Amino acid sequence: MNSSSKAKVAIIGSGPAGLTAGIYTARGELETTIFAGEQPGGQLTTTTEIENFPGFVDGILGPTLMQNMQQQAQRFGAKIEYSTITKIEINKDKLQPFGLNFGDKTEYFDGVIIATGAKARYLGIEGEEKFVGKGYHSCATCDGFFYRDKIIVVIGGGDSAMEEADFLTKFGKQVFIIHRNNNFRASKIMLERAKNNPKITFVENKVVTKLIGDEILNSIELTNTITSEKEIFELDGLFVAIGHIPNSDFVKAVLDSDEAGYLLNQTHFAPENRTSKYDTATKIEGIFVAGDIEDKKYRQAITAAGDGCKAAMDLEKWLGEKK
Repeated sequence: MNSSSKAKVAIIGSGPAGLTAGIYTARGELETTIFAGEQPGGQLTTTTEIENFPGFVDGILGPTLMQNMQQQAQRFGAKIEYSTITKIEINKDKLQPFGLNFGDKTEYFDGVIIATGAKARYLGIEGEEKFVGKGYHSCATCDGFFYRDKIIVVIGGGDSAMEEADFLTKFGKQVFIIHRNNNFRASKIMLERAKNNPKITFVENKVVTKLIGDEILNSIELTNTITSEKEIFELDGLFVAIGHIPNSDFVKAVLDSDEAGYLLNQTHFAPENRTSKYDTATKIEGIFVAGDIEDKKYRQAITAAGDGCKAAMDLEKWLGEKK
């Protein structure tokens, strides 16, 4: 630990997990630096209105919620560094063992919370960025409510696509699942559940090749993967369910991760194989994880915020033990 009265901690990521962690560590009298990364505010900055975050009766805009969280962390003394961490160096012999590389700098810290999240895997169509949050989504739980009695399309062929489509039938008038072939990766039970839902229609052997609309997406161009024939398909909302990409490349060489790249905390191991008593801890003592960088099941703003709280409390207790 450093020789000053405050331990120096770094939080990598500025979504709900990172900013909540920053609120707790800064309020706990830890010298806190939050590295905002490539997308300050995280995925919520690409959404419009959020209606399921507790405390906001009439909802709140995603960017506004993130701005409020950042200002709250700053009110307690957290510093925001608009940089992306490219590497973590670990030297246990140093007073501050964690060296964070960003730009041409390296700064050293007593403890680290990684909350870099995951980014939705979109279709990769030219110009799609303008429609994200405007008819083009990656989270049915977050945005399905806005499409009550509307025509909804889900892209994908795995369990996530089936689950998203089934959920969206609670709101949509009709839900279409579009897949590039007729070979679905979904488990048999999930596929049958979707096929037996009268509000779900399967569209096979077609891919989306163009998004159409002015400010809001209102139709898509579909191309038949067998005949190459094109058609225009009108819709109200498009949900992509082809997976997420965890933002873990900069640290995968140092920490344990699963086959998809999600970082592993202690809850992923049997009790006899744990290396720490703290649930949010990684295999490296002093590095903790929070939010969608670890959680690929829930992926909600409120669960990420809860993870940030837990990681901050674990880090603070761990630092206290080292005094």
